[in-house]
Amino acid sequence: MAASPARERSASAGLLSIGQVLARLTPDFPDLTSSKLRFLEVQGIVTPSRTESGYRKFSQADIERLRLGLTLQRDHYLPLSVIREQLDEASTESAAIAPPPSITPTPRRYRRTELLSAAGAGPQLLNDAISTGVITAQETYPEATVALLRGLVALDRHGIEPRHLRALRQGADREVALIESALSALLRRTDAASRAKASELAPELASKIDEVRGLFVKEALTRVLS
Repeated sequence: MAASPARERSASAGLLSIGQVLARLTPDFPDLTSSKLRFLEVQGIVTPSRTESGYRKFSQADIERLRLGLTLQRDHYLPLSVIREQLDEASTESAAIAPPPSITPTPRRYRRTELLSAAGAGPQLLNDAISTGVITAQETYPEATVALLRGLVALDRHGIEPRHLRALRQGADREVALIESALSALLRRTDAASRAKASELAPELASKIDEVRGLFVKEALTRVLS
């Protein structure tokens, strides 16, 4: 018999869903995704509880364990096996591990004025990039947007405007759709191992597509310049 909604709500009171966990942690760890959370579960970094319907639910202790594990991985490049041992030891001893002093700063976020200053861009160029969909408007922007806007500044000097790059953005979306299609068999599965495998393969496929696209551009330039 299926669990009643009331019983599941009572059992999971005070616990967080994957989406809520991402909302709490992605400001500090922008690369964190639901697939990576499932991968970390497979690796024993965190063990969320499950509702009778099978939904993952994370406690505050799970959140802190994830935060510490991700910090150790990001700042100190420790393998997950070592991170898991440290977390398990701390749990056994009922003592929190103080993370070693960070050797890399927390990724910076830029407000609009800071973004323009860092990229050396004018307000109109950023407005054009946002209106054409080349850059997505946000309250604060990551380092990647700074690099992108700097590239737009350099191209603008040669008369290549954001509107000319709309096709590139759309092409990137099509490439992602192509990768999603190639990994559809894995993405249809609900087990954490399959999702983790898809997370590993996606960047590899993106790199290969980028390599092939670069060769196409190089070949075309050769024809133009010959």
